[in-house]
Amino acid sequence: MAKVILERIGSPMETFMDPRDYNHNLEHMKQMNESYLVKRDEVKAGWGQKYVDRVHKKGKLTTWERVELLKDPGSKIFPVGTFVNYGVEFGEGRDKRKAPGAGVITAFIKIHNRHVVVIANDNTVASGSWWPLTPEKIERAQEIALRLRIPVVYLIDCSGLFLPEQSKTFAGKTGAGYIFKMNALLSAQQVPQVAGVFGDCIAGGGYMPIISDVVYMTEQAYMVIAGAALVKGGKSQKITSLTIGGPDIHVSISNCADYRVPDDETLLLKIREEIFKLPTSGIEYYYYGGEPAPPLYDPAEIEGIFPADYRVTYDIRQVIARLTDNSLFWEFFPHRGQEIVTGVGKINGLYVGFIANNQTLTDHPVHKGSRRVGGLLYRDGIAKMTTFSRACNSDGIPIIWLQDIAGFDIGPEAEKMGLLGWGSNLLYTNSTNTVPVITVLLRKASGAGYYAMNGRPYEPIVQFSTPLTRLAVMEGRTLAIGTYRTKLDDNFNIIFTTQEEYDQVKKGMEEVERRITHDMNPILSARQLDTDEIILLGELRPYLETVIEMTYQSIGYRRVKNPRIWSLHDIDTLSGSQGG
Repeated sequence: MAKVILERIGSPMETFMDPRDYNHNLEHMKQMNESYLVKRDEVKAGWGQKYVDRVHKKGKLTTWERVELLKDPGSKIFPVGTFVNYGVEFGEGRDKRKAPGAGVITAFIKIHNRHVVVIANDNTVASGSWWPLTPEKIERAQEIALRLRIPVVYLIDCSGLFLPEQSKTFAGKTGAGYIFKMNALLSAQQVPQVAGVFGDCIAGGGYMPIISDVVYMTEQAYMVIAGAALVKGGKSQKITSLTIGGPDIHVSISNCADYRVPDDETLLLKIREEIFKLPTSGIEYYYYGGEPAPPLYDPAEIEGIFPADYRVTYDIRQVIARLTDNSLFWEFFPHRGQEIVTGVGKINGLYVGFIANNQTLTDHPVHKGSRRVGGLLYRDGIAKMTTFSRACNSDGIPIIWLQDIAGFDIGPEAEKMGLLGWGSNLLYTNSTNTVPVITVLLRKASGAGYYAMNGRPYEPIVQFSTPLTRLAVMEGRTLAIGTYRTKLDDNFNIIFTTQEEYDQVKKGMEEVERRITHDMNPILSARQLDTDEIILLGELRPYLETVIEMTYQSIGYRRVKNPRIWSLHDIDTLSGSQGG
């Protein structure tokens, strides 16, 4: 009977790194982290203390205070979509305003030890209005919940579309109306949805809770198709939004809501009680006799492993050793396609597959005695990823892709090897696999390699970036060379006849490189939802623990094989590996 044999991976930091290099890297990451922590605080502050005070004066909690009370005491909040719209201004002239976090909080939290997706309008940002990309951010959170069958909790305090920007949120395929389709799809797939209405709930905000299984309202809350201001204008009636759409109407008469409660705190307590009624988590069932354990080596050390210079290599196995339980790993095909590392480990007691780029020099499989650079995709590595990910899909093992990819190999040998064909095989696999996938952009995420390693277009459950991430078709220097190729010789030196001509080409190349390098800032991809969240390297293990647990929480919606009957055992045996 087949057993999963996990072996020790990694080693103490002092055995593979000079302490000076480690401390230099750590200091570099500390500075980068501080920049992102400041930006997070900026987003979390919404429109500032003035608007917090305004919320409190109404006898209400801010949205962050609600989320804090909703989650299990002592547990953490794992936000996604923090930097959507970061730094973008809307409106014109003196009326220009920012929309921190697109005016909505989306996060993973625990309620009675069950993971839930919480979607909460930020009532310190234009009374929870929907801005450009607010609907898409909400829909992304709903999509994650739908694909993992994770309960959704809506904390609604929304005054509808931010009307000056309505053209960017109303009409499109994924505009505000698509939120309600996602509500319906979640309901159709029997994903629990619980809604709490805390205040303004106008137009689209009024539709948002209706399809939920249970709807609570506070005494200050109202749900209306149109607010009193519009109704008064059209009907000349002296009414308020509360009188036409408060709990007196929707709990007692219309049946659009189920229960009324006196205040925010009570409503949050009632939502917790609703989640408690749901089936317990399947996570422990899938431990298969094991128990969660921390890595043998401190996950915080990852921040010192990554070199300050992105062109310098590192050992990806040392990173994996600081992510897996007890730093144990079952590596597949270690002697083939060495530019890629594939294998199985556990995160918090649950099996997960890893596919990662190896940055170090590797042996050339044909030209004996020669070596090839890492961080590129060659034929054997591509075939290795395809075979391993298909096996994980068959066995029901979630996959974590750790990207640090410069792209595909290029040149005569690559074309003779048929990398286009091998790559299309991998893309087909990524497109048709149904097992949950998490993609992490560690450093470089370049060119078609980003696609091949399950980048965002291939719909991972979540995609994380780090402060080191450089997401682009190619690096700025490379693109500058391509742009000015006709002005360069075979060694990429500038061809010139006058100093003026030289200076002009040099200045142009520097401007292209500077612009492209700026565009690779992970904030830019995060603010337009091209990546789900920028997480610090020291947060990588906690975020992975949460998402991997979410992939195992609900049972019966996907195949999860007992490890004894994994197809991975057959592949391991036939490959001649000693691992299984």
